[in-house]
Amino acid sequence: MTLPPQPLSPLDGRYRASVGLLGDHLSEAGLNRARVHVEVEWLIAQTDRRAFGSSPLDEGQKAALRAVVTDFGQEAIDELAGLEATTRHDVKAVEYWVRARLADLGLEGIAELTHFACTSEDINNLSYALTVKQAVTEVWLPAFDAVQEALAGWATEARDVPMLAHTHGQPATPTTVGKEFAVFVHRLRRLRAQIEGTEYLGKFSGATGTFSAHVVADPSADWPEVSREFVEERLGLTWNPLTTQIESHDWQAELYSRVAHVNRVLHNLATDVWTYISMGYFTQIPIAGSTGSSTMPHKINPIRFENAEANLELSCALLDSLAATLVTSRQQRDLTDSSTQRNIGVAFGHSMLALDNLRRGLGEIAVGTAALEADLEGNWEVLGEAIQTVVRAEVVAGRSSIADPYAMLKELTRGRRVGQAELVAFVEGLDIGAEAKARLVALTPAGYTGIASQLVDRLA
Repeated sequence: MTLPPQPLSPLDGRYRASVGLLGDHLSEAGLNRARVHVEVEWLIAQTDRRAFGSSPLDEGQKAALRAVVTDFGQEAIDELAGLEATTRHDVKAVEYWVRARLADLGLEGIAELTHFACTSEDINNLSYALTVKQAVTEVWLPAFDAVQEALAGWATEARDVPMLAHTHGQPATPTTVGKEFAVFVHRLRRLRAQIEGTEYLGKFSGATGTFSAHVVADPSADWPEVSREFVEERLGLTWNPLTTQIESHDWQAELYSRVAHVNRVLHNLATDVWTYISMGYFTQIPIAGSTGSSTMPHKINPIRFENAEANLELSCALLDSLAATLVTSRQQRDLTDSSTQRNIGVAFGHSMLALDNLRRGLGEIAVGTAALEADLEGNWEVLGEAIQTVVRAEVVAGRSSIADPYAMLKELTRGRRVGQAELVAFVEGLDIGAEAKARLVALTPAGYTGIASQLVDRLA
């Protein structure tokens, strides 16, 4: 039995609610709308400069022409699909579709300015730059910011909550829960600034980047300046003056590498939180009606963080491939980029899905106070660092004659559990000044967090 049509990708099926907004930009329909936008603006730009004796369109005509972009919907999508079935060429189908709209608007007189002196890649590279820019700034970055805000909230809320650290998986100098979240916020803010500063480059220079057809058609025009003005002032992109047939895609490689870097930092977050949940440092808040296990009713599985982890890995695999392959093209061009770029939306979709799960997961956990306190109380040996450091300071100050403070504390604590009473007795017998001794006797693992709390304030 044949199933009715089903989405092949889970991004368009099970997870559509989480990633659907990307489809407004990074789908085939979004790409075609951007192509129409570029073609329409090029028409208007040419008439504005009275190219080849044409006259500027009046404001009503410009508005009507631009409306074919803003009103681009299912009817246009279907009509373009029909045209492409005949042309076997997606950009040529867009050109014919725009020409038909000119006829509808009574503007047949400028029909030959449609796609004038353009190679398909002039339209495509600008369209991809527009759609990726819109997807990043209007959809992906807001989702990313929501995760950052959740992390910053955790950093502030848990600013003073002491936590036993684990370096190499072993008990180590305590920190605070808030400070550990603050580390992630700081890392992500740096990366966000880099992504926000992305240059979205575009070329508009003909079949091999030489303006050859342009110059033959009008030798008197300053075609590089016409191109620059169109790309930068009309489309809001950054003009690339030196290219082959294609824009070289370096900006895409830079952007995708940065987004992949963000993904990997978030992957680190997901695995850390998952581990802390398994240790009891965080507890999961039960959600009414949800099931953690099909057979073990007591369980609340950390599925938000597991789902995020998997999708971040998938996103990175695609982004890494895009960044590695798009910067290479045989001679003046080949079509490998045409196929790979159709997966940009999938790469961002898996990242978006991970962001959604992380945001929701961070809202479904609470501090596991009992486990945090128990681990701190059970690991007094972590104060060995503090004791030997104070002793070394006392030696330098001339208030102690202890020969090797580190070796002395290593002998006492390495590979051993040492309790409060034992440490206090040890400190009391040290050859150090009274003030330093009092400081050490009063110290507890929960109080040995340095300025962790104040470091969180650097996020402000």
